Amino acid sequence: MDKYQILTSYFGYRNFREGQEEIIEKLVSGQDVLAIMPTGAGKSLCYQVPALMMDGITIVVSPLISLMMDQVKALNEIGVHAAFINSALTEGQIAKALSYAKEGRYKLIYVAPERLESEGFMDFAVNTPISMVTVDEAHCISQWGQDFRPSYQRIVTFIQALPKRPIVAAFTATATKRVKEDILCVLGLVNPYVMVKGFDRANLYFEVQRTKKKTGRVREYIKAHEDESGIVYCATRRNVDELYTILNEDGISVTRYHAGLSSQERKQNQEDFVFDRTKIMIATNAFGMGIDKPNVRFVLHYNMPQSMENYYQEAGRAGRDGEPAECILFYSPQDVVINQFLLESKEERAEYTKEEQMLIVSQDQERLRKMTFYCTTRQCLRRYILNYFGETAPMECKNCSNCLEEFEWVDATSIAKAIVNCVKKTGQRYGINVITGTLRGENTAKLRAYRMNEYEEYGKYNEMSVRFLKDIVNTLIERGMLAITNDKYALLKLTKKSGEFLLSDETFEIAYREDEEIKGKVKGNKKISDNLNSKGMELFEQLRSLRLQVAKERGIPPYLVAADRTLYEMCVRLPFTKQEMMAVYGMGERKYEQYGERFVEHIRMFTSGKKEVLYFQGADLEFQEPSIVPSGGRKREFVLTKEMEEEIPFELELSISDFVGRLNEKRDERIMKRLTIKKVEEKLLDEHYLEWGFLDGYRKKLVSQKGREAGIFGKEKISQRGNSYEVLWCGEDGQKLIAERLKEWCKE
Repeated sequence: MDKYQILTSYFGYRNFREGQEEIIEKLVSGQDVLAIMPTGAGKSLCYQVPALMMDGITIVVSPLISLMMDQVKALNEIGVHAAFINSALTEGQIAKALSYAKEGRYKLIYVAPERLESEGFMDFAVNTPISMVTVDEAHCISQWGQDFRPSYQRIVTFIQALPKRPIVAAFTATATKRVKEDILCVLGLVNPYVMVKGFDRANLYFEVQRTKKKTGRVREYIKAHEDESGIVYCATRRNVDELYTILNEDGISVTRYHAGLSSQERKQNQEDFVFDRTKIMIATNAFGMGIDKPNVRFVLHYNMPQSMENYYQEAGRAGRDGEPAECILFYSPQDVVINQFLLESKEERAEYTKEEQMLIVSQDQERLRKMTFYCTTRQCLRRYILNYFGETAPMECKNCSNCLEEFEWVDATSIAKAIVNCVKKTGQRYGINVITGTLRGENTAKLRAYRMNEYEEYGKYNEMSVRFLKDIVNTLIERGMLAITNDKYALLKLTKKSGEFLLSDETFEIAYREDEEIKGKVKGNKKISDNLNSKGMELFEQLRSLRLQVAKERGIPPYLVAADRTLYEMCVRLPFTKQEMMAVYGMGERKYEQYGERFVEHIRMFTSGKKEVLYFQGADLEFQEPSIVPSGGRKREFVLTKEMEEEIPFELELSISDFVGRLNEKRDERIMKRLTIKKVEEKLLDEHYLEWGFLDGYRKKLVSQKGREAGIFGKEKISQRGNSYEVLWCGEDGQKLIAERLKEWCKE
């Protein structure tokens, strides 16, 4: 039969899709092929049709058991004899399948890459005519790919071991220029026909929604589309289970899929979705490869994926029938934290050298950053995707949220230049958080230790929100005016365009939705590890690695071994004994017996047994030494300790209310009660710094002559209703007086 007869009689199609016929002709003529085609473009048909036209057997190397099982089942359903060889079969079943293949019963054999060099399979391959070897998901062979699998390297050795070299065809849906070149080189394709079919899926609508209320948004969307088939991807099994429970309780036709379910349950749930017995699939990225369900009308991402490759592959499962479909990603900055954790938790492979491992980590970090930029960009989303994969695209597609959204353009030239100047003046030594924190004037121990408050940019834009400033930084990176290092520190660096921008009169505009926050209150960074200096952070990271190792050994999540807060206190306290370790937050007797000594020993080795200060001076340590914790577990009354007194930030003028607030910030709130304004004012009355009097007919506390001489005074304020009232203030002398008297007022 010719290709047209095969197309109609076996597959039931009248016409080939764009690109399919050219690939089939090249393969049948004996030419190697590399085809990079988007999900839904019909890659499998490109090698299945030639396989039926050739005399020998076609071997299809596939990475997933579920994928090859589905493919084989589909082929057998239409009368094409095919089989698969993988770990799902017993050795007896594998031997039987290979025996049938030798007899010519099968035209296609799907095989896992790990099986290629097994004795039984090699015996079959060298004694059976092999017409073509097809490498599916070919990006897995490249170290630059997002799913690099060392087992794919065996394909090259396998082909070289065959008595006659077959035609080699490689297919993938997502490959950057670098990955494409790697596939061509590593697979050793001979004079290949390379087809890079446009990545654009015009029927797909793309949207990014920034929100912290993801569950509510997803529920609203699904309730409005519950008669349609859709997939919701989550980053973790926990999110899958929680969302599944919520939607199930809402009466929505929903199922779930992740590696924590039994194989039987996964299989059943997948079939229920594929056969439309349930409408909605909630899943991790373990679901979807090889799923050829044409009527998926939407793909929602509850969390941001780790890379554009993963996102486009998952989103591409929508609208495979060519009809309109929607791809919506719900993004929050927490997604970056989650993905960073997942990347750091990846196991190191023994087959990698240290240099290779560092390269892979660097690539992962870069892909995560590019994915983050997609979520924050104001340019056309489709254009961003196509540019990422090396294609040019129009400025607007008119079918994504950024193109259809009404944006307000804000002139951010002065802010952008201040950011670039700040990076320049600080020696390109810091990341986004430090630079934006500097511009906002955040009062954190880290910024004080780095002496960021000495730069003229410090606090220059203290009214701007963190989100707005970070959007400007990301836009500067997007436009090449700043760069960022490909490591976990993600330091901001200058580029050639940085200097040009600072010297030019170019206007720097950033698009903003009218409902998005530009201004915001300045808040300190609450990440506890920010209080640690560079050596403290080094120990913190080592303890995290040790925690992960212990967790893997015990088969439990890392947080059950020790919380970040626990590791942080270890870095500050540096426990060298059991007694010292038992004082650390979250370290009980049972945990110490199981693995506490390992942490103690690691800390001893790291410090060479010497107590050091591994945190910034003036940092809010969030706890005090065990010796001052009161017995009975009850909080004691406020006491101004010597350490607290040394850290009091005296200012030229400050309201008594704010000064008391500053004092309370210096205490350990777990063991010490708050100092109240009422108590301070009562003591000032008792010592005649204040006195009772009448103002506008009301009895009020007024500043006495003694108080004024001591630096205490009143300031008139006007309420929102226009009423006048007086607030008690104190100059620097007044603040020192109150601090001095507190030693007497609040004796231990």
